[in-house]
Amino acid sequence: MSLATLTRPWQAFSYGFLDASAKREMRRKMIKAVAVPGCQMPYASREVPIARGWGTGGLQATLTLVSPGAVVKVIDQGADDSVNAASNRRFLTRVSGARATLDTLEATLIQSRHRVPEERLRADQVLILQVPNPEPLRGVEPNMSRARQMHADADYGRLWLTLYEQIVRSGRVMQGASYPAMVNGRHVMTPSPIPRWDLPKLNMAEHLTILSAGREKRIFAVPPHTRVDPLVFDDVPYRVEDHAQLTCHRSGLTGFFMNEIPQDDGTARHEVSDSHLGVKAIDAAEIGETWYKGGEMQP
Repeated sequence: MSLATLTRPWQAFSYGFLDASAKREMRRKMIKAVAVPGCQMPYASREVPIARGWGTGGLQATLTLVSPGAVVKVIDQGADDSVNAASNRRFLTRVSGARATLDTLEATLIQSRHRVPEERLRADQVLILQVPNPEPLRGVEPNMSRARQMHADADYGRLWLTLYEQIVRSGRVMQGASYPAMVNGRHVMTPSPIPRWDLPKLNMAEHLTILSAGREKRIFAVPPHTRVDPLVFDDVPYRVEDHAQLTCHRSGLTGFFMNEIPQDDGTARHEVSDSHLGVKAIDAAEIGETWYKGGEMQP
């Protein structure tokens, strides 16, 4: 046996970087995830040229769905210009030939870390959320075998107890990002570390949402027109972050989710988290229909 017999001649990468077998598996698991909304599907997470924990799951899902005619938008906590967003966007366009955009209305594939765009998504758009920890029961049941059995039995009593303890100790639910939600009345999911503000955007939405965790090798989905109900008690209503009265110091927008920017004098400025929405407002460009108006969720 020689080294030559153990190697293959150099070949170019498959279209979209991932090999055909990986894409077939991802597509099968996506179909299963759509068929059983909110239920986690395992998959063989492949190596991609970024470290695990930095969005490998979202990147694999996007590489599986991308095509030369796709228009790709990548955002990182609402920003299009972060290192993570710019690097992923550049990689996706190089390996697929797809066109990149910063405009939510133009995109057909939107890969996001920790935010849902403020402009409403259409039925012909797909939202792909990066998920670091897809298991909502991990905090109350570290044994994953038992957690799987709890999902099968729809046994979510410990999650309810956690929310109840927060109310007893603090007077309100303190869960911020990754707020647990019941999908289609059956499976509880953790919707990526998106803020509470974004969770109602997934409920009965027009678009398909794919949530993928590369490090944990799990994928799940929220199909269009599917109920996504945050876990709440009847006498304690669901509350989003209180940003309705905040104004973006750059764009003048009011009533959207804001980033707080501390100043040297101890005060703070606020800037709209959806960076390109702020750019549109500054440029007086057309802004599409938004989920929130004046801080109130629109039906």
